[in-house]
Amino acid sequence: MYTGYRKHLCALALAALLLPYLSMAQETGKPAEKWSLEKCISYAREHNLQIRQMQQDIEIARNNVTGSKMEYLPSVNASMGHNMSWGRSVNLNDLEIVENKLSQSSSMNLSASVPLFEGMRKLNTLKSSFKQLEIANVNIEALEDEISISIARGYLQVLLNMEMEKSADANFNSLQAQVRKTEDLVNSGSQPYSALLEMKSQLANGNVQLATARNNTSTALLELAQMLNLPDSASFEIEIPQETDSDAACLAATLQETVEAASNHPNIRKAELALEQSRLQHKIQKGAALPTLSLSAGYGTYYSDSQNSAFFTQFNNNRNPSVGLSLSIPIFNNWRNSISIRNARANVVKSEIGVDMAGQQLEKQIRLAYNEAQGSYEKLKAAQANKEAAKESFSQTEEKFNLGMVGATDYSVAKANLLKAESEYIQCKYQYIFQQKILDHYRNLPLTL
Repeated sequence: MYTGYRKHLCALALAALLLPYLSMAQETGKPAEKWSLEKCISYAREHNLQIRQMQQDIEIARNNVTGSKMEYLPSVNASMGHNMSWGRSVNLNDLEIVENKLSQSSSMNLSASVPLFEGMRKLNTLKSSFKQLEIANVNIEALEDEISISIARGYLQVLLNMEMEKSADANFNSLQAQVRKTEDLVNSGSQPYSALLEMKSQLANGNVQLATARNNTSTALLELAQMLNLPDSASFEIEIPQETDSDAACLAATLQETVEAASNHPNIRKAELALEQSRLQHKIQKGAALPTLSLSAGYGTYYSDSQNSAFFTQFNNNRNPSVGLSLSIPIFNNWRNSISIRNARANVVKSEIGVDMAGQQLEKQIRLAYNEAQGSYEKLKAAQANKEAAKESFSQTEEKFNLGMVGATDYSVAKANLLKAESEYIQCKYQYIFQQKILDHYRNLPLTL
């Protein structure tokens, strides 16, 4: 009994020593977190290099806004100088000519100026800077939309290939079972030996199809990981959503409702902002042709060795403050202003046409997506009916083959028709889902599965 007690204590001590290592092994072996479509899109938006590059355009636009605000402040300049001259000069005390004498003088000036009116150019430039900031933000939003669609396409491609692999695996397992049944049928004399050879040939072909399907899945996963710019894609796995109802209504909204929902699409806003920007540039060019009124002020003083006073005494006595107004009227400058105004007006018309083109292009894309969604739904229903018919036909052929009523060739044809019908159904299903996601995008709905 004492020996058994000692063994029990040793076992507890050994377990206590190994417990930290066992827990570490469990943590290391913990399955990697799977990526949903929403997580993939969010990660891509955050780490995409194009988006990170375009974010610098926002920073530049913000700096330009700050610069446009600073234009309202006066410009202030200071200058200091010291001059030495030889030869003939003027004595500032008695204004007499001095010959061949070294003369020295120092001066200091401070000046400030601010335009009071310059054709509203500063105000319109500030508005234009804000508009450019909006354009930079919308450009990123448009790029994010394009990336989201690309990620959704890649994600669905992975799901399609995974389901094709699942179908190929089920087909391979079915062929393995059928080979064993055929061996029994050959041994019982119900089927000739050639039927077994035919079944083994189908099994080998099914193995090739399974290997191809697995490779397609791995390739699609790798391509999706590369689209996400993942540093390590070895453990990348996606989340498989719940099976969607293939018999659901094709479209959740009419074509007109989809077009109206897409009225705030980034491409439309980009065209509208470009139009507003061109109008502001037109106002800026028109303002350049108007007179400019400026206010200026200055303060200066100087020292000269031709005067008998001390340096700081002269600086104090020779003070020279000034205030002035200046009016500049452009009269003729080789038609530069006129040409700039006409070009700016042409850009306004060009941008107006661009807004119409963006609206037409968007509506064209929505109509095309709507038609493709309808067509995909009809193909899906037809593929589903074909799959059910092929499944029933194969079931009957398989039963007859097991009874020795039909040969291996008929079995092979029925099996190939079933596999083809299942493959077409899977492709039609995911094409239909993708077209639905495109329409959801135009309706400003999140891309989810």
